[in-house]
Amino acid sequence: MNPQRKKRLFIILGLLTGLAVAVGLALSALQQNINLFYTPTQIAAGEVPDGARIRAGGMVKEGSVSRSRDSLEVDFVVTDYAADVTIRYSGILPDLFREGQGIVALGRLNADGVLIADEVLAKHDENYMPPEVTQALEKASQQGGAAAGSAYGNYGASKPSAAGQDATGTKVQDAAQQPSSSQGDEQ
Repeated sequence: MNPQRKKRLFIILGLLTGLAVAVGLALSALQQNINLFYTPTQIAAGEVPDGARIRAGGMVKEGSVSRSRDSLEVDFVVTDYAADVTIRYSGILPDLFREGQGIVALGRLNADGVLIADEVLAKHDENYMPPEVTQALEKASQQGGAAAGSAYGNYGASKPSAAGQDATGTKVQDAAQQPSSSQGDEQ
């Protein structure tokens, strides 16, 4: 083999080896930092891998918030209207956190099936619900029937009917249909 070709071959093999190592390290880092979303139903069914950091979301069950008197520890129950999971959080909860509100908690399950959260996220306005929580509630309402059908009324955003009205009969407008006052019509 020509010495010039041999040198090129070693350079190409070195570059490919370096690229393979870099891709392997990147995939390893991504896999360790991934937080999969689980509903209370999935958690109750035991679908969560042991020791994995997860995101759990749903509605904070009415009457379930219990605060410690001597620390910042809070226990509450999150539901998807098909199953419940208890969440324990030590820290200051978001300002928008309250019963009947949609939340997402990040943490790990302990041996008792309690999610020990290191972060709690609350929705930022009355019409927003994290997509994963919305899908989980819709799925639970389809499987659970009428008992879970009231899920929409419990978090502030009523499910609009086909006629463009929410559960209270109030007309619902799409954001694209709302008139804009910033057009400069009044001068």
